[in-house]
Amino acid sequence: MTKSLIIFDLDGTLAESKSAVDPEMVSLLVSLLRVTLVAIISGGDWPQFLAQVLSKMPAGADFDHLMLLPTCGTKFYRFKGSWNKLYSEDLTAEEKRSTMTALDTAIERSGLKPAKTWGEVIEDRDTQITYSALGQHAPLEAKKAWDPDFSKRKRFKAIVDSLIPDLSVKIGGATSIDVTKPGIDKAYGIRKLESILEVAISDMVFVGDALFPGGNDAPVRDEGVTSIQVRDPEESKRVIETFLACVTGSLTSGGSSQMRM
Repeated sequence: MTKSLIIFDLDGTLAESKSAVDPEMVSLLVSLLRVTLVAIISGGDWPQFLAQVLSKMPAGADFDHLMLLPTCGTKFYRFKGSWNKLYSEDLTAEEKRSTMTALDTAIERSGLKPAKTWGEVIEDRDTQITYSALGQHAPLEAKKAWDPDFSKRKRFKAIVDSLIPDLSVKIGGATSIDVTKPGIDKAYGIRKLESILEVAISDMVFVGDALFPGGNDAPVRDEGVTSIQVRDPEESKRVIETFLACVTGSLTSGGSSQMRM
């Protein structure tokens, strides 16, 4: 089968949590953009996309082929000479208030309040409220050590689910929980990609590290997109190399520029 849109998660997939893509990943993404459409959909907000991805990409990259969907697809940016925001599904003031209260309650009930944090623990991203157990600026090694088996985040999520059942609660990055409007998650972003780009879901493939039940990548798989679970950015690089090899082979043999999976 062929794939004409390759979609990636960001943290844990293209880059380590809150870190920039490394030079090898930049080179691979530049090569991929030359031959197919690429989208990045992440729990991070627009400033993270700028810092982690766009600031590292060369000016000559094929940005017309790149779609960016921050905060789990609740925002959509597309390049037309400059980056333009197509939509933003903002939480209401009451939804924000109830979410903040639920997260504060869950911190107390869960017993997971850490002894030390680095920066803001609860962040209002307008379309999404994100809880980061160790703070927004925690060092990578501390994040990796905090919840390697996801058990803490699953326990925390269960408490938040019970307090705000009318909102969507998903496990995000290494220490985070993301809350969005009901039904506004990465699957919503996939449907927006489908309608805006006129690319069928059957022509998409998704690469992410949180495809497990309750993970913020899981709605993509549940939407029917062919999905590839990866452990980390190094594994993602090997997946991209495979994509590129498939395209090179199809182009050499006179085929189209779609990915063959």
